[in-house]
Amino acid sequence: MTAPRVYCPITFGAVASVRFTRILLTVVVVAIAAMWVYAFGFAPRESINRINDAAWQARSEARCAKAEDERFALEDLSAMDPNDPAALRRKADLVELATDSLERAVDDIAADIPADEKGRAIVPDWIADYRVYLEDRRVFIEALRNADRRPFFAETEIGGVPVSERISKFARENDMRSCQAPYDLSV
Repeated sequence: MTAPRVYCPITFGAVASVRFTRILLTVVVVAIAAMWVYAFGFAPRESINRINDAAWQARSEARCAKAEDERFALEDLSAMDPNDPAALRRKADLVELATDSLERAVDDIAADIPADEKGRAIVPDWIADYRVYLEDRRVFIEALRNADRRPFFAETEIGGVPVSERISKFARENDMRSCQAPYDLSV
């Protein structure tokens, strides 16, 4: 007596295909896991914006802190009617004084050259971004002086990123919190 034949729809090719798919998925999962282990455990943590001149960073932070104190001294928290042209002109005068203070700080920092090569390479770009931001503030001042209703502060974007974010990121990554772009015009 012979054993009855059992029909099996899986062929050798189908078994090989399933085995190949399992191996491929296992390799992909292991590769992704290895990538995350590297990213969180072994990848270098140095920022692209970080310079290696702590003395320059300290001098710049001190100069920015002085400018920040000057701007805070100008602070006027009284209520302002956004539809009053006279109030807008008074606001423009305050913004101009604050911008002048900020510009003096940027000029002082620009005159102080970092000692390390990376700093000499990237600080001029940061200063250039700050000058764009200062020009945006000057445009806003003129808009305030000539408006019947409070205009919005519009800043330049570089590569799809607001220039204030580029400035502030560099400042944060170099421990110069006072050198971040002031957000006094965004409200």
